[in-house]
Formats: sequence, structure tokens, C-alpha cells
Amino acid sequence: MGLLIRFVYLFPIDWVNYSFLLHAHSHVAMLGWVYLMIYVLVVHFFIPKEKNRKPIYNQLFWLTEFTVIGMMISFPMQGYGLFSIVFSTMHILLSYVFCRLVWKDCIKDKTTQKTLFLTAILFMVFSTLGVWCLGPAINTLGKQSAFYQIAIQFFLHFQFNGWFIFAVLALFLHQFKNKINLQYFRIFLMLSVIATFLTVAFPISWYLENSILNYINTFGVVLQLIAFIYFYKMIKPRINQFKEKIDSTTKMVYSLAFCSLFFKIGIQLVVIFPDLAAISHTIRNLVIGFIHLTTLGVITGFLFGVLIQHKLLSSQSRLLRLGIKGFIFGYIATEFLLFIQGGLFYTGKGKLFGYFEGVFLASFFIVIGLVLIVISILNKKQESIT
Repeated sequence: MGLLIRFVYLFPIDWVNYSFLLHAHSHVAMLGWVYLMIYVLVVHFFIPKEKNRKPIYNQLFWLTEFTVIGMMISFPMQGYGLFSIVFSTMHILLSYVFCRLVWKDCIKDKTTQKTLFLTAILFMVFSTLGVWCLGPAINTLGKQSAFYQIAIQFFLHFQFNGWFIFAVLALFLHQFKNKINLQYFRIFLMLSVIATFLTVAFPISWYLENSILNYINTFGVVLQLIAFIYFYKMIKPRINQFKEKIDSTTKMVYSLAFCSLFFKIGIQLVVIFPDLAAISHTIRNLVIGFIHLTTLGVITGFLFGVLIQHKLLSSQSRLLRLGIKGFIFGYIATEFLLFIQGGLFYTGKGKLFGYFEGVFLASFFIVIGLVLIVISILNKKQESIT
């Protein structure tokens, strides 16, 4: 879907509604790929096998998958219409059931990784308050109102920076089995939670002009930086041992995740300056670049890292290694083009020559990389059957 979005910029297709397709792309990426992959890994690592709870999670997974397929079909056809809203609402309600099950199964375990994941669960539930505000916002003030736009940004902020980021970090920390400095962990958790709440002031400031919001966001961004300094101090004694246990493919993917996280924090620090903050959300290339930095770089990077490290994806597969390299190349190339083009627009120098063609070609590498990864999984499954 993302590749088709790039394609219609070059060759418009009458029967493709760009806005509808964009909604489908974002929903399937967030709720199909990220949500379901976190779901699977959490059940695999965090739910005790002796409780015989796996059948319940299995049934819930396929019900959730049904809603994702429903969104994948309905959004390109009607955008926000009856069926797409029904499937989206069903997904939220099923996610509440998942939260309840996981909370019940993990609440008694005080390990750092489960504490961090339960925090992620709370952020996920909290984020959906933004969705429930959309109906009243449309009925009272309309889709163009600040209330409607803030409700959307509220949901997205706490999904990406709360639920997704905290969840993938919890999965990453699972391998350390509480063998980290607990004091550093508590400081990291406290500061990062506070920072996540404070930095929602930034997207709110796009629709409400108030200098206090800028100060709140600045404080939140600084706290976030300090939090991840403590995160680094927390895992530093284990880094050498960690590197020795993983292969080159896993190192490459985790490097992608941590570099992307570093740039994400860096960009958030940069936009605390008023001039840059003012244009950060108005130049579409920069917005898309930042979203992809978070989803494809940080979140997907950590998810691939966990999958390969724990042999859920085989790093021995030549197709998988080739697919990972294709994905990373495409991701880096698209980010480079998006931010370069955004910088040119900011300086008033116009469009980069061959920009749309370049982004389409780079996105093609992402798709080919993912296809090769899927083929490697199917081959592995076939080999295990035979």
C-alpha cells in the first residue's frame, strides 16, 4: 500500500483514492504489523506456559486478525465509513480484552521487562481516549476543529511514544532477566513516563497557540534525553556480553533500531526551537520522515532484532539476510530523501530533482526486502514439515 501511494504520485490512477489508501496503509501498519507482532512476542515470552492460557490468546489473535483484514479491505474503498469504523472499533475492544488477559497473567511478576510492558499496556488503553473523543468532536465542532485534530494527535502520540516504544523496549530487556541495575531502571521508567505525558504538548501546540505548551514540551524532551542516558547506563555493563551472543544480522538490525532511536530523540531536541517547531508539522516530508523513523527504524528494528536473536527468524537463511539488507537500504534511502526534500522546502530551494522517482525506487527495496523475509519464513516452515 505504501508503494502504491508512491506510485500514484508518478502515475495517477483514477480508481485509487489517495486519502483512503493512506488511511488503510497507516491502520494496517500500526494495527496489523506492529500490534500483532508485539502481541505474538508478548504471549511467547511473557505468558507462562504452565497456565494453559495460550488457547485463549490464540483465539483472540485470530479475531483481531479478522478486524485488521476488514480494515485492509474497507479503508481503501470508503475511507472513514461505516465498515471501516466498525472494524476499527472492534479492534479497540479486542485490544482491551488482550490488555485484561495480559495484566492478569503478568501483574504478579515484578521483573523489569514485565513492569515496562504493563506500563506500555496502560499507555495503549490511555491512547484510545483520543479515539472515543472523535465522535463528539465531529458532532459538535466538525472535522476541521482543533478538538478533532488534537484527539487524533493524542491517540497517535500515546500509541507510538507510549504503547509501541515501551512494548518493544520491554521485549528487548527480556533477554537480561533482571540482571540490570534496578535503580537505573526505576529512574529510566519514571522519567520516560513523565516525558511521554509532557511531550504530547508538542502536537497540541499545532492547534492551540500557547507558549506554556512549548515550555512543557521542552521540559519533556529534556527528561526523555536524561531517561535514555539512564537506559544506556542500565544496559552498559551487559553490552559486551550481549554482542558476543548475537550474530552479524542481529547486530545490524539492533544497530538500525538504536541509531533510529538516537535520531528520533535528536530531532525532538532540535524542534524545541520555535522557528523549527513552527515548520516541523507543516512540511509533509519531514512529518512522514519522522513517522517512518519511529515505525520502520525504532519499532520494526527492535521487533526484527528480537525475532532473529531468539531464532524465531533464521539468520542462517540467505534469503532472510538479503531481505533484511534490502529493507534497511530502502528505509535509509527513503529517510534520506524525505529529510533532504524537507530541508530544501524549509530553505525555499524547491523540489529535489527526481524526488518522487527516487522515493518510489527506495520504497520498492523495502517491499522486496519484506517479500524475501516472508519467503524465507515459508521455506523454513516447509522444511520443518518435510
